[in-house]
Amino acid sequence: MANIQWYPGHMAKAIHQIQDNLHLVDIVFELVDARIPVASRNPEIEKTIQQKPHLLIMTKKDLADPQATADWVKYYEAQGQVAIAVDSRSRTIGKQMTQAASDMLADKLAKIAARGITNRPIRAVCVGIPNVGKSTLLNHIVNKKIAKVGDRPGVTKGQQWLKASKKLELLDTPGILWPKFEDQVVGTKLAVTGAIKENIYPNDDVALFALDFFKQQYADRLVERYHLTADQLALPNPELLIAMTKNAGMRDDWERFCVAFLLDIRKGRLGRFTLDLTGDQPDA
Repeated sequence: MANIQWYPGHMAKAIHQIQDNLHLVDIVFELVDARIPVASRNPEIEKTIQQKPHLLIMTKKDLADPQATADWVKYYEAQGQVAIAVDSRSRTIGKQMTQAASDMLADKLAKIAARGITNRPIRAVCVGIPNVGKSTLLNHIVNKKIAKVGDRPGVTKGQQWLKASKKLELLDTPGILWPKFEDQVVGTKLAVTGAIKENIYPNDDVALFALDFFKQQYADRLVERYHLTADQLALPNPELLIAMTKNAGMRDDWERFCVAFLLDIRKGRLGRFTLDLTGDQPDA
């Protein structure tokens, strides 16, 4: 498995900016990809936010396996971490996030009200890795195209305050990875879901990893999408990928098919899936 690392300079700067602005907010909204709710958690963020109230928001639930998402919400709640799963395009997402934050901050909000301060909005900072759906989520909450959206990671480079409603104000931050992936499986999962810039990893290694996962968990989808026979499905993964390349009409253009295969996965053409499973956690 190839060594995958990506840590542009603006990400290091963003961590320091979050630290500098932490005193301005009541709560941290940490966004993670519901398809990889462990691999998409930046360990540097937990160190940075310290004791601030912390809501874990699992985005892209419309692309994730629904049973796995439900399992993860229960898992995190059992760990004492408040978590919600959202579709970043939903019109009710702002209310859902505001309500969750209000519940978590009930005591603080009551003390503020007791001092005669009314209608003070909750102030939250939004943090997460690149391409987690943060900009899409924020644009739907604000109901304006304020946050930049793109299919590639690292689109948002700076920080900005956004007014979601009379009850909620949000500080948007760039997607932040961490300097080194101790476990290369984490880096590969991030590459599969599109959180890492494409030109820094070998597509065939990542495609083979994804193929092995889908073969184990969702083999019927591979058969349907790529017109595989039972004999082809039984092939070793490299030979299976070659067969899929030919079935897709790309002859022996293995590299081209790897790119197309990964795009199929990210666009949901192979259905909803979750790479991280609660059963794989040591304390599950």
